[in-house]
Amino acid sequence: MRSSRSKKQGVDRKHHKVKRQLQQRYYNSQAEEATQKDGAKDAPSQVVEITPNLERFSQGAAKKRFAQWKHGFRDVDPYPDDAPVPKEKMVKYDHGAGSIQVPRKGLGATVLKHIKEDSHFAQIQAAKAEQLNDDAGFLEVEEGEDASRLSQHEIAKSVDVTSATKYFELNLPQFGPYNINYSRNGRHMLLGGAKGHMAAFDWQTKRLLCEFNAMETVHDVRWLHQETLLAAAQKSGVYIYDNQGIELHALTDLDSVLNMEFLPYHFLLCTANAKGYMAYTDVSMGTKVSGYNTGMGRLNVMCQNPANAIIHLGHFSGTVTMWSPNVKGSLVKMLCHKSGVTSVAVDNTGNYMATSAIDRKLRLWDLRTYKMLHSYKLSIGAKSIAFSQRGCLALSTGSLVQMYNDILQNSEGPFLNHLCSGAVQRVQFCPFEDVLGVGHLKGFSSLIVPGSGEANIDALEVNPYATKKQRANAEVRMLLDKIPPEMINLSTKVTEISSQPSHSGQKQVPTHKKLGKKEKEQEMREKVRDTQNRKFTPKNGNRKSGSDAIFDRFKKKE
Repeated sequence: MRSSRSKKQGVDRKHHKVKRQLQQRYYNSQAEEATQKDGAKDAPSQVVEITPNLERFSQGAAKKRFAQWKHGFRDVDPYPDDAPVPKEKMVKYDHGAGSIQVPRKGLGATVLKHIKEDSHFAQIQAAKAEQLNDDAGFLEVEEGEDASRLSQHEIAKSVDVTSATKYFELNLPQFGPYNINYSRNGRHMLLGGAKGHMAAFDWQTKRLLCEFNAMETVHDVRWLHQETLLAAAQKSGVYIYDNQGIELHALTDLDSVLNMEFLPYHFLLCTANAKGYMAYTDVSMGTKVSGYNTGMGRLNVMCQNPANAIIHLGHFSGTVTMWSPNVKGSLVKMLCHKSGVTSVAVDNTGNYMATSAIDRKLRLWDLRTYKMLHSYKLSIGAKSIAFSQRGCLALSTGSLVQMYNDILQNSEGPFLNHLCSGAVQRVQFCPFEDVLGVGHLKGFSSLIVPGSGEANIDALEVNPYATKKQRANAEVRMLLDKIPPEMINLSTKVTEISSQPSHSGQKQVPTHKKLGKKEKEQEMREKVRDTQNRKFTPKNGNRKSGSDAIFDRFKKKE
């Protein structure tokens, strides 16, 4: 049986070889002669390539030739190397990696070499990422058409289906006017009615998180560091809830609070009440950091500078003051108007401030020089002002909302207008979206403002699409990176960051000046010689031994 089986297998292999040779002769250059001899009418129109057996090739160069032949049909990349990066971009993201001096030998040579390579790689990646940024949207109209006359219905019809769903209205006429607040990632919305109605929901998917009535007046609402916690300024105090509407903490000492601002990098909740009292509360520890009486009367106008966490307060005297938790008095006091200030806003760069007052004027200020740049006249004083991430400005005058896209360059007028169904209480741009939220007397309106949102999202800073685990990790990282309140000042720049811990009382010896093994041994020999030649003179030679000193303690004094 074995011989017949092996014989059969041998015949099959031999037959296969013969068949393969016939295929090779038939499809080679002699194919035309073979068809004429066999009497075939039609020759094959396409040449079929037969994959050769890898066993026929020896190892080494034959395998390399076979690999080149096998992948020869693939297209060649016309740009095989990396894309060139401009020198200007490389200089912009240079953080001193090129100045690191790597010694030739030593324990720290390998570590410094890896640090220098990683810093240079991060510099190249940051410069490339800036070249691949997405462009922000814009509004383009036909020639002779005024963009300010466009309605939200016309804009929603012109955009794609996904963007059209961002324009909607919530009709809530019973518990208004409503204060609004977007979360830091721009995903969730918080509504707070003056008559106690509160609601939190995902405004993109319209999924409701919680909805309840506080059964007392609500003056302001704010999200905290994440969308799992929210704060409400009620008549009896400030209350902290979770995203299910469960009360977690009550700050009853802070009564009659009119405005709140949350500083995310310091975990501080700043409150200002009707009696002129201002307080800073650390929500991570639940303790009060500082609090003092401003002596400026009712504090119903407040905003924060996103660049340096300074709080700006507007007063009835027409002045705007700037406050920090480290100083009891105001850091800066500016006379911006001749009448009471109605609203204040600061852009994301921290360089420009917009103010409006009862005198029906809108003024722009440069916070670096504290000088006025432009002044505009309005129909009435703006109740609320907001800057977007791209520099657009929105303001509310009564029930009319106006939007400016070139306010810093002496704008001629608004490029979009929208009339709400009731008096507007607050306006705010949604982060990373071309959307403006408007809270008014009859509910809430979400408006489309092309070109207002930032198109590029830094997922390490805030991630709108974070999972539950990523959100938990982000919360831990934020607590570890928490900035102490003592660092809040008017400066918006960090002068220097030391990557190495400072050792007080120890001299840092450079790597190239450290002694080698032979030099250390020679130094030790010299020290031994000095100790041998030195004369020993005991300082305690007149003292008794230890046993005698102990015995003397028990002797009776004569």
